[in-house]
Amino acid sequence: MPGPRISLAQLHRATGAARPAPPAQAPFSGQWRFDLQQVDGSSHPTVADLSECLFFSPGDGRIWLQDQRMVLMHAEALGGLRRELIETMGLDKARGLLTRMGYLSGARDAELVRRQWPDAEPPVAAVAGTRLHALEGVVKVEVVRVSYDAATGDYQGEFLWHNSSEDDEHIAVYGVGGSPACWMQTGYATGYVSTLFGRLVLFREVACRSAGDAQCRVIGRSVELWDDPQEDLRYLQLGEDGPDAEPAAAPLDAWTERGAAGGQDPTLVGASSAFNAAFHMVRRVAPTPATVLFTGESGVGKEMFARSLHRSSDRAGQPFIAINCAAIPETLIESELFGVERGAFTGAGASRPGRFERADGGTLFLDEIGTLSLVAQGKLLRALQEGEIERVGGTRTLRVNVRLAAATNENLRAAVREGRFREDLFYRLNVFPIHLPPLRERRDDIPLLMQHFLDHYRERYQRDVPGFSQRAVKALFNYGFPGNIRELQNLIERAVIMVNDGELIDVHQLFRGGEELGEGVLSLQAEGGTGGRLVGTPEGTAVGATQMPGQTLESAEQQWIAAALRRTGGNMAAAARQLGITRATLLYRARRHGLPVGRNARP
Repeated sequence: MPGPRISLAQLHRATGAARPAPPAQAPFSGQWRFDLQQVDGSSHPTVADLSECLFFSPGDGRIWLQDQRMVLMHAEALGGLRRELIETMGLDKARGLLTRMGYLSGARDAELVRRQWPDAEPPVAAVAGTRLHALEGVVKVEVVRVSYDAATGDYQGEFLWHNSSEDDEHIAVYGVGGSPACWMQTGYATGYVSTLFGRLVLFREVACRSAGDAQCRVIGRSVELWDDPQEDLRYLQLGEDGPDAEPAAAPLDAWTERGAAGGQDPTLVGASSAFNAAFHMVRRVAPTPATVLFTGESGVGKEMFARSLHRSSDRAGQPFIAINCAAIPETLIESELFGVERGAFTGAGASRPGRFERADGGTLFLDEIGTLSLVAQGKLLRALQEGEIERVGGTRTLRVNVRLAAATNENLRAAVREGRFREDLFYRLNVFPIHLPPLRERRDDIPLLMQHFLDHYRERYQRDVPGFSQRAVKALFNYGFPGNIRELQNLIERAVIMVNDGELIDVHQLFRGGEELGEGVLSLQAEGGTGGRLVGTPEGTAVGATQMPGQTLESAEQQWIAAALRRTGGNMAAAARQLGITRATLLYRARRHGLPVGRNARP
């Protein structure tokens, strides 16, 4: 049976030790947007509150920080691991690994604070991270100054680090000199604040004891406020530029390369352990010609990982050809894969190569391969076994050198047992399987993906959208994402179109497409309304724009716009003023709902 849990506070009382005092804090100057004394005087979460979350369970050998299991380790053991990583992997790769470890730790602590104190204001919750880091024995944090602009979502902070455990171990082995060495701590700060605010906030150590400075000093800013975030991003392994890659030419310039099919972004974004496990599997198999089978739910990014596989291989200069097997009729799949000779059937007026020929020397990606008929599976198996194909209606045998990557969102083993998929083809494909986790299992990546898609659609639609409200951040972290990354991308694209320039994205702009929302998101949606704006209802009265029972936000918006147009006799400018939006936004939304505009809107 598990032993009793003893909190840190109880341990202090039992041993007669005093409860640790809050870390010393420097006062803010007048330019900062919230006052540190107010934060320190807040009812939550104080050092005492955080201490109550730490439990020791001596009977079963476990330590808990609320619901997260912790481990008490010797700092020298971590220092020895650090040294071995540096000497076996090299300085840059070791730094990247330790930075990402810190990022995950910070993201976990931010989730704890968000769950435990859901009503805490962002500045209060942010300061809680400094106290947690001290409580965990990593470093004492002195806040010099912090600003958070609620209107734009911009974050800036400056901190001093005292008694850094990373510095102690680094200096013990390598001495003083060189560059800053608090890698896990900067990763922790980045992960904690980014997860808390729902946007990428990068921390950089600008002075460090390991580099000969008197004390460690760190700066944190929203990524857009940095002139040169490339170096920091590559240690987080954002996209496909790992620590051993050259810095990017421009910050977050992840959308310059387009895929051949669908114009999808080929860049991989993530820092979670689940993401990195899949990413490293791709890098390991890429230099070989082995067939790779990507599995996972719809929308997890299987094609993007396949493109990454191609770009990381020695075939990168050759074609990458993708085909969605579910989108091709069974009667045409053979000609699509293997090509057709002129006159092979009615309508074949010219010879054309199939996907295998077009991918010769490169990579062929077969998406949703589980939808192929048994006949098509047999023909595909032969092509893979022999490396030879024949065009439909042709007599010549063509040799092809193709590296195959396949993807499916169904269980192929179950399909084999049910007789829907050939067993021999399954084993031919299942040489190197890589499972891609759903977004709900890699929530540490949500703030990075939010920033990534927001940057893209701001540029694509030429919109001035500073970021997300705190309600929107909480809603996205509470949402289940049945459509995975593709759904998150669509939600943010929709919100960027809906929101007014200069405003933060709020809950009602994200969830308006009939999504099945959990209780946590529904409560935020009802609380948030339209961000506090009063709008005209169909009855002509002004009420907060909360959702009525049985009514979707989509239908409610249509009614509000129609009512405003009726009241103003079709005057778009006057209706827009009543609704609190711009005339251009009203025109766009009215047309989207199919409402008459201009002269046609007049009664």
